[in-house]
Amino acid sequence: MPDYFSFDPHPRAPSRKLPPHACDSQFHVFGPADRYPVAPGSAYQMPTATAGRALHMHATLGFERGVIVQSTTYGANCQNILDGLAAAGPGYRGCAHAAVLKEQTDSYLSTLHDAGVRGARFTRAGLGSSLEAKDIERALARAQELGWYVKLQPEMNGLAETISPFRHLDVPLIIDHMGRPDPEAGDADPSLRCVLDMLAEGNTWVMLSLPEKISRTGPPWDDASKIARRLVETAPNRCIWGSDWPHPVSVKQPPNEADLVEFLYRCVPDDSALTRILVDNPAHLFQF
Repeated sequence: MPDYFSFDPHPRAPSRKLPPHACDSQFHVFGPADRYPVAPGSAYQMPTATAGRALHMHATLGFERGVIVQSTTYGANCQNILDGLAAAGPGYRGCAHAAVLKEQTDSYLSTLHDAGVRGARFTRAGLGSSLEAKDIERALARAQELGWYVKLQPEMNGLAETISPFRHLDVPLIIDHMGRPDPEAGDADPSLRCVLDMLAEGNTWVMLSLPEKISRTGPPWDDASKIARRLVETAPNRCIWGSDWPHPVSVKQPPNEADLVEFLYRCVPDDSALTRILVDNPAHLFQF
């Protein structure tokens, strides 16, 4: 497996204080490897990034809530999420990998739900644990039975070509990373058009995240901010924000999370809209 860069070990407070009960709607936990073995066939393994380090980062930035999202590294084994939720307390929720909906028993899913898991993430191809087309329909049906939301990670070139099975769901759908459009294409980008169309349908949410990888111009990611503003203008009541800490499969040093918060501040200068994105929207979606 290739080596990937780890998170910035020195988080700093952002330039202005977050609103009370702000939520980091996506972060991951990894390792230690002797306690949480990598799933067979996993495409990557990250340096250790424990729930304790994540909670330290949240305390420094001012986050009081968060969602631990399972990576493909552990597949359908969610013990790291269960332990992380136990350590984090009632201000935190979990999102399993969709592999649990294919591989795990009803009893296991009930254990996850009781611990605070409220969704399942369908990941992009090539990461070692994506579901084949024949398994997606049943997995979506199980998510509906549980009352979970569905989370979709876009492909590297956007989500337009893989969105079809996730249209018109009876459960909330979260699109990660702004749909990963090409910022140089603007409104002509098919993935951005797809996200805008789905936001108009009323059951889709979008996560304002990953500007550091979406941007073509580099920090401070002004080209990605145009996309974020477009999404907020379209559906301010269905936008959320996530750090994506510790930034899996990063081939260069990830930014300090305060830089990502300040990116959001530039995209959403209105305090009331910012509170919706960081507090009200996730509180409704994740059942805080």
